[in-house]
Amino acid sequence: MKEAIIIFVRNPELGKVKTRLAATVGNDKALAIYKELLQHTFSTVKNVKADKFVFYHEVITDNDIWSEMGFIKKIQQNVELGEKMKAAFQEVFSADYKNVLIIGSDCLQLNSKIIEDAFTMLKEKDTVIGPAKDGGYYLLGMSIMHNFIFENKEWSTSSVFSDTIHDIEQHQLSVGFLPELLDVDSEEDWLQSKMTRN
Repeated sequence: MKEAIIIFVRNPELGKVKTRLAATVGNDKALAIYKELLQHTFSTVKNVKADKFVFYHEVITDNDIWSEMGFIKKIQQNVELGEKMKAAFQEVFSADYKNVLIIGSDCLQLNSKIIEDAFTMLKEKDTVIGPAKDGGYYLLGMSIMHNFIFENKEWSTSSVFSDTIHDIEQHQLSVGFLPELLDVDSEEDWLQSKMTRN
């Protein structure tokens, strides 16, 4: 059975990443932190036994950390977040994959075991989700494509996780829950994540 993980990343450019964080630490520090988050995400997924698709926010970059063998480079569609994720899942599922996960590059507490646990859950559950402390989620997985998960949501708000669970239950699908983790959006998030990283 072919399994895959989708990684959404931003191009690490000064002034274009971690803007909420930059408001308190400055653009240079925010960029350095984001690069550290990218490196952590790379280290977390590189040994996971699944095909890995890196979806860049704007342009595909040559000769970066994702150029290592085993990473397939793609580009996100230029639409809102839900449509971006839906399109990425559709593209990967259409390539004959069965269990597919998506993560971002904002979670310093994420580790390889959590990702492996998510794939294990998908052997018995229709969906799997990793709630973030801000009300969103840091990981989402499906055994087959469910378009409704990405529709009619207020993205980047504190209701995303609860709305997603509501829709999954309304469609009578099973869901596996991963530990709640902290996405890094602010300086406080970053400091707390550094203290509690796994």
